[in-house]
Amino acid sequence: MDKIRDLILKIEKLKQEQKYKDAINLIEESLVKYNFDYRLYEELADIYLYKWELDKALKSVNFALDLNKESATGNYLKWFILLSKDKVEESIKYLEKSNSIMWNNAEVLRNLGWAYTMAWNTDKWITILRRALIISPNDELIVEDLAMALIWIWEISEWNWLLKKIWKKNIL
Repeated sequence: MDKIRDLILKIEKLKQEQKYKDAINLIEESLVKYNFDYRLYEELADIYLYKWELDKALKSVNFALDLNKESATGNYLKWFILLSKDKVEESIKYLEKSNSIMWNNAEVLRNLGWAYTMAWNTDKWITILRRALIISPNDELIVEDLAMALIWIWEISEWNWLLKKIWKKNIL
């Protein structure tokens, strides 16, 4: 399916150039011929999400997941869309699914930790962020999120150590 890969690369280029209307047109034209490919629906969902058209994004990602429930990207997008619609508990299962597919992806883990804080599960938030930091020890977003999580439980010594790590890195 090199044709679809090439199409997706063109769509990604249009998105980077902020030519969303052109990208949507290309996707719609492509769906006539390749309506079985979930990645095109994910691209459409991503564009609608960027434009903050959440209902359209949700509809598109649902088509993608109907075609491939094991899509890490589709599950990740659905998590973000549902979270954006204030459906925290419902959203977490999609991010957990994405995490089970893209095992040990630091960015997915960071977001999963954040999702658990939205659900007021601080212990799980910290555990997941610590795991993400082991995988990606220089990721400042993970360090900042973990520092924030630690201040919630008054773990001051580790919090200080993490903040010094960020400041020291920024000074160099």
